[in-house]
Amino acid sequence: MFLPLGFEQQSVLTSLGRMVYYTASAAPWRQTTEDDNRERLVFLHGFGGGSSAYEWSKVYPAFAAEYRVIAPDLIGWGRSEHPTRNYTIDDYLTTITEFLEQTCDRPVTVIASSLTAAFTMRVAIARPELFKSLILTTPAGLSDFGENYSRSFFAQLVSTPILDRLLYSAGIANSNGIRSFLEQRQFARANRIYQEIVEAYLESAQQPNAEYAALSFVRGDLCFDLSLYVPQLSVPTAIIWGQKSQFTGPEIGRRFAAMNPQAIRVFQPLDDVGLTPQLELPAVTIGLIRRFLPILSEETKAQQEIEARS
Repeated sequence: MFLPLGFEQQSVLTSLGRMVYYTASAAPWRQTTEDDNRERLVFLHGFGGGSSAYEWSKVYPAFAAEYRVIAPDLIGWGRSEHPTRNYTIDDYLTTITEFLEQTCDRPVTVIASSLTAAFTMRVAIARPELFKSLILTTPAGLSDFGENYSRSFFAQLVSTPILDRLLYSAGIANSNGIRSFLEQRQFARANRIYQEIVEAYLESAQQPNAEYAALSFVRGDLCFDLSLYVPQLSVPTAIIWGQKSQFTGPEIGRRFAAMNPQAIRVFQPLDDVGLTPQLELPAVTIGLIRRFLPILSEETKAQQEIEARS
């Protein structure tokens, strides 16, 4: 298991099983019990073959001295439980909500990636009181503005029983499959992929029953049109978008930002970056998060003052 220095594994129980998360528990980060009262930052990983909280592990330690950092493996991924089921959108909306309710005792900033970032926007619309702000990398429902990912050739192929398991074991849950997925889907430059990344994704992909969540994702069972929800968002939000994101180009993000400029305060494209800038250029991602946190905090305060006067 790949854990940054000073972090340990903990867990909470959700309606779909135990959800593992990682948080600072020892030196050099945690010095006293009062550290537990610091503001929370929650990092949520996206979906793909072998996804897990590792996706943010090169970023979240940079905030551990100032915040209580919490980075879970979502249900069906990493070391969290893997129920043998076809996963639905509601499964993730529910378990993300339950996780925040159990780990955060005040409105929290959530930093989330890709499809999970889209789920998080929907949770923030339904339960805005749980959130202080959102910082999202490439949030997309993958069926946005009328597109239908589930009709794609690969989604149809993976919908074939028995063949889907064979494709998972042969094409995803091995080193070559993981590296190919990262090169083709996540990274703009293959030379930024090093062996530890491949090994971390492989460890997650080879967990018992890991294929259920991954195949639900690849089939398109978890996709939706995020554009139907963006106008309802009220939580202050910043978006980072890799210019070379496969299937979800930056024009989609610009359209989202234009739909709700009152909530989406920042839209930041990144040149020569793919779907996961947090792995491809972690130092740049850290710098942008540090830039956005005070901007969004001021926006939150302004909203609270307006609400107090009304």
